[in-house]
Amino acid sequence: MGPAAVQAVGFRPAFLYAPRAFLLFRRPVTQDSPPPSTLKQTRLLLWVLVALAIAGTAALLLVQRVTVHPEEATAPTSGFGGPFTLIGSDGKTFSSSALLGKPYAMYFGFTRCGDVCPTTLSRMVKLRKEIGGGDKFRIVFITIDPKHDGPKEVGQYAGLFSSPIVGLTGSQAQIDHVKKEFGIYAQPSPNPMPGKEMMHSAIVLLFDRDGKFLTTISPDEPDADALNKLKRLVG
Repeated sequence: MGPAAVQAVGFRPAFLYAPRAFLLFRRPVTQDSPPPSTLKQTRLLLWVLVALAIAGTAALLLVQRVTVHPEEATAPTSGFGGPFTLIGSDGKTFSSSALLGKPYAMYFGFTRCGDVCPTTLSRMVKLRKEIGGGDKFRIVFITIDPKHDGPKEVGQYAGLFSSPIVGLTGSQAQIDHVKKEFGIYAQPSPNPMPGKEMMHSAIVLLFDRDGKFLTTISPDEPDADALNKLKRLVG
């Protein structure tokens, strides 16, 4: 069939239909199908959000790893403390020099304490027995509530544990001085309940026979770790 015949019957070459085919397969730009530029921006935004989420999670984990307990935050260094004078359970003046010559563990609490104080002192008595008995080191209990804990109260409280414990009290000024010297936090509770009238540090301070601070024992510390510290203390 010649060119003239093709034109006569209205036949058109296939390539002449290409523009129409392209239009048939081309996706129209509508509200349901956003343009490529919008899709690209959306994907970019999603990746940014994912990156921010990962970074936030990593930061949170880092903060949790470096966060310390209140007791640890107030844990003293080797340069803290100093001589002090308080009142013993017999009502007589007690000087810190009387503690020299034997290692000792010092704990600050109050006799009305419902859980942490008796638990801590009972634990220290138990640990002392495990390393050889009451002559290995002294346990010293200093009240943070002298208004309610006089010599009689601290003496009776110390006697509840069936093991030698040095109970000490003093005037409010004396107790405030000792708390400051040894980095102890202690304040009346804003919402006091029976047994929880005071908020205070719960660490035990360990000193060698010369009165030099060595380390602390925290309430959540495993007994095995605490025993190792005490063995070094008396060793």
